[in-house]
Amino acid sequence: MTETLFIEDAYAKSAVGRVVGLTDQGGIVLDRTVFYATSGGQPGDAGRMAWDGGEAAIATTVKGEGGAIVLLPAEAAVLPPLGAEVEQVIDWETRHRHMRVHTALHLLSVVIPLPVTGGSIGADKGRLDFDMPESPEDKDALEAELNALIARDLAVTTEWITDAELDANPGLVKTMSVQPPRGAGRIRLVRIADAAGTVDLQPCGGTHVGRTGEIGRVSLGKIEKKGKQNRRVYLHLAG
Repeated sequence: MTETLFIEDAYAKSAVGRVVGLTDQGGIVLDRTVFYATSGGQPGDAGRMAWDGGEAAIATTVKGEGGAIVLLPAEAAVLPPLGAEVEQVIDWETRHRHMRVHTALHLLSVVIPLPVTGGSIGADKGRLDFDMPESPEDKDALEAELNALIARDLAVTTEWITDAELDANPGLVKTMSVQPPRGAGRIRLVRIADAAGTVDLQPCGGTHVGRTGEIGRVSLGKIEKKGKQNRRVYLHLAG
């Protein structure tokens, strides 16, 4: 199992790790990594790594077997040998934009308090699918409410609960299509709050900004009908 440094510190841009596995597809498994693996609608990190005698560009990161995180080189290249110590550096600009979009989508689920049926995160925009029979009557009002939450510069923190505690509080899970991963004995929650109280609290294994003010202004894009009761709402970063 790879130690996931990004879970404890989403702002870690680099770290030293050791190669503990190489996959048949040319992927590299480290004992510890700052690279986020594709999951929950958030893309895997890209970046680079270097070791004594070589270096490689990393195109993306995916989950492997048994809790391993696999870094996939951008092209066929000489891989580091097993046991080699490597310096790993993520593409921070893209990661930070993913963090901004991801946190903004959590707030979107607050201003549209309906079950979430899907979602996707990009560097410039993201979207959530809602169990929403009719489109919102006033999209501009929703956008204004969302930006007002962002402007409050709410703190974004994490905490952990047990599987049993989540079972006792099923309302914490907003997503109908993706359930929190189980089996490790604990589940990570992301809380968005200030002194006035909690605005949002839900299970999430992704990376987020530390305060909502980092998101900046956002705009709501088109709202698409995706089935009888499903509406897809797009969110765009202003810059």
